[in-house]
Amino acid sequence: MTSVIQYYGTGRRKTAEARVRLVPGTGQVTVNGRTLEDYVGERPGLVREVFIAFETAGAMGRFDCHVNVRGGGMTGQVGAIRHGVARALAEAAPQNRPTLRSQGLLTRDPREKERKKYGRKKARKRFQFSKR
Repeated sequence: MTSVIQYYGTGRRKTAEARVRLVPGTGQVTVNGRTLEDYVGERPGLVREVFIAFETAGAMGRFDCHVNVRGGGMTGQVGAIRHGVARALAEAAPQNRPTLRSQGLLTRDPREKERKKYGRKKARKRFQFSKR
């Protein structure tokens, strides 16, 4: 049995979580069984976001990327995929780690949704105040 070399990375952003698997190939990206363009739709900025890690590491077209992502919205999911791809690339080629780190691709974005407080409309928005 021939074993194919695979690299794994888990990415997180907001409430989205992405499990990324890199396999040597031609550069195709599959998200939840669909192509990236089909999954993201008419948002070229989000498609570009996924490939930032590949460009930084100089690995464009060298790996096929298979992603399982769940939770959150589209922007959070794409951020999680970017984080997972960067982690997998750092595992695949440790010499790329400082470059990926300097671009901030290995750091998880810690921003989360702030909770709603009682007596208010949203987390910070208040009801209209009337002095008289």
